[in-house]
Amino acid sequence: MKRIGLTQRVDVALGYGERRDALDQNWAGLLLALGYCPVPLANKVQDIEGYLAALSLDGVVLTGGNDLGEVEGGSDVAPERDRFEHRLLDLFAAERLPVLGVCRGLQLMNVHYGGALKQVDGHIAQRHLTALDPAFFLDCPDSISVNSFHNFAIEHLGQSGRLKAIAWAEDGTIEAAAHEALPQFGVMWHPEREGALAKHDLLLIRAAFGDVQP
Repeated sequence: MKRIGLTQRVDVALGYGERRDALDQNWAGLLLALGYCPVPLANKVQDIEGYLAALSLDGVVLTGGNDLGEVEGGSDVAPERDRFEHRLLDLFAAERLPVLGVCRGLQLMNVHYGGALKQVDGHIAQRHLTALDPAFFLDCPDSISVNSFHNFAIEHLGQSGRLKAIAWAEDGTIEAAAHEALPQFGVMWHPEREGALAKHDLLLIRAAFGDVQP
């Protein structure tokens, strides 16, 4: 069973004076149903390289939640999470290990590779149509309905990381991207919030973790 790491959002429990790592329970059910072993990852780690080496992960999901600290206009930021995930991306790229970014996860991947984000309207707690690249999403519909829970969208892709768009919202913003040289993929919608996985989500997750060729 492949061990898939899950990064966690940082929640502040004011009444307790605590910064807590938190994870949507749907992620465990989704990965277990696909035959993967979910491994929640702690954010506040000093020796990130040693920590990840000890876990011997086969892949990772960069989950949603928290805005990026380096993006103007962000709120609910978590610098310890930013530090952990940027370093994780470097280490996984060096080892060519799979990465799937979801919502904030794709945003972080894009910024990590030199891209930029912008604030958008109409993407919070709404559904919208998204066009799919048929070359990637084989035998899937040309257009799908996806959920949306983000204030920021990709303004332009990071060219240093050779990211390419593979899905687009009706307003033209990029909804999914793939790395041209590494097993790294990202989407702006949340597969874990959909219940039963649609074909396009199953294809994406399997491709991300090396079980089918994109």
